[in-house]
Amino acid sequence: MSKVGQIFFRANSRHGLWTIPLLVAICCCAGLAAATADFVSRQNVLNLFAQAAPLILVSIGQMIVILVKGLDLSVGSVVSLTTGILSLNAPVYVTVPAAMLMAAVVGLLNGVAVTRFRVHPIIATLSIMGITQGAAMFVRPSAGGTVASEIVALVSGQLFGIYMPVIWTIVAILFGWKIVHASRFGLHLFAIGGGETAGTFGIAERRNVLAAYVLSSCFAAAAGIFLAGRIASGDPNIGTQYAVDSITAVALGGTQLAGGIGSLHGTLIGCGLLSLIANGMNLLNVSAFIQTVVKGAILLLVIALQPRKNIGL
Repeated sequence: MSKVGQIFFRANSRHGLWTIPLLVAICCCAGLAAATADFVSRQNVLNLFAQAAPLILVSIGQMIVILVKGLDLSVGSVVSLTTGILSLNAPVYVTVPAAMLMAAVVGLLNGVAVTRFRVHPIIATLSIMGITQGAAMFVRPSAGGTVASEIVALVSGQLFGIYMPVIWTIVAILFGWKIVHASRFGLHLFAIGGGETAGTFGIAERRNVLAAYVLSSCFAAAAGIFLAGRIASGDPNIGTQYAVDSITAVALGGTQLAGGIGSLHGTLIGCGLLSLIANGMNLLNVSAFIQTVVKGAILLLVIALQPRKNIGL
């Protein structure tokens, strides 16, 4: 096989098969640009960044967990609870640390359930999701409240002429790259997901898996902060979509749900493709119900195309 062919079709590398989604995303851009003039408008591009930024944040955390053969279904409820905490009309120096502490506790509970009590990740995080969603409903029973002006400015303003959603995206990418591809912890994630034992490489598997779940929840909380600033209020149901959407984006980017194979750039491509599809359907006035069906079908198709013997779910 030629070098070009290996780059585009070599699915067994540690980074997964991310080039095919990239080509599909490019084709989607070309098709949408031809179908509607609004797609290339400045306002739509900004909206696309604003829609993609929270998904990118949640998906980076989700990918970290999936790399160690896990899954985090509680990310959506963490997003919702974060917006509720930030809408309690308290100073920003109280609400933001409280939200991040809450996220760390949720991630810790997920990690302990998976590592210490050996509960399957789906069952563990589904249970914690229910608890966290209940807390979100308690804190903010319905959409409303007031988010501090500092949070709103962090999302809706500009810095040196660059719109804040773009800056959030760049910062998320830099943090994600450092964690996954430029640290010893990232190497441990791939090793654990690949099945290498602690005895072979001296890796503290339980501690690293625990850290992965804590990071996943913290990234979800960051997405919640972004969304709270964007809507300037709290909403106990705003995070509902992010559990499935983040898994779909990560799988679209070539990350294997069996663990050990994946990449940040693949996840970003998956987020971009999913956001493009959603944005395109909005521009074409596709029903919200059909959009949900399409997203579910994409997730089913992507997982079905992954090697069945490696799924283990």
